[in-house]
Amino acid sequence: AGAMSERRVLRLLALHGYRQSGPLFRQRTGALRKALRGRAELVPVSAPHTVPGGGEDSDGDDPPCGWWFSGPGTFEAAEVAAEPAGLEESLSAVAAALAEHGPFDGLLGFSQGAALAAMVCALRARGDPRFPVGFAILVAGFASRAPAHRHFYREPIALPTLHVVGDTDAVIAASLSRELAQCFVEPVVLSHPGGHFVPAAAAQRKVYLDFLDRFCPGQGQ
Repeated sequence: AGAMSERRVLRLLALHGYRQSGPLFRQRTGALRKALRGRAELVPVSAPHTVPGGGEDSDGDDPPCGWWFSGPGTFEAAEVAAEPAGLEESLSAVAAALAEHGPFDGLLGFSQGAALAAMVCALRARGDPRFPVGFAILVAGFASRAPAHRHFYREPIALPTLHVVGDTDAVIAASLSRELAQCFVEPVVLSHPGGHFVPAAAAQRKVYLDFLDRFCPGQGQ
């Protein structure tokens, strides 16, 4: 009990997927938030770009958002976008959220949000002072195919990461998530049999907690 009382709860800035929003992502991660209770708190933020044409469960107060576009008002993870739009605004939005709502220990990203979190990790590893985070959990992530984004992956990214890969993910193929993991130094890879969602069953919970324990002050006392 003494170790638990000394443990500080880690704070993670949560970056949602394309066509989602901070509030929707909060709803969708209820099982994960319950699994991490007492160990980590998720603080979702919405992307700065509204996606045209509605979203998953959208209403007027909570429009679907995206972190960048591969075409005019559209996004496909596998598209080699000649003119991707909106990424700089999203990096600024993440920097602002870290400054306004921080301090944060790390990031949790899902799908396009995981791809963005990986870019933030690359900038952080290069010493960018806007992104004071120590690690990231990347669920259904991928590396952007846009030539303009290639610089993020030029050198191995030296920040601790947990990559969560859905073996039957029909939106972001498992191979794309594994390819992203290879951009990092000593990535931890967690495979699950499911599809395009954030898994939080007992088997995954143990891996999340083991990973987060590396960053918990006061452990093992």
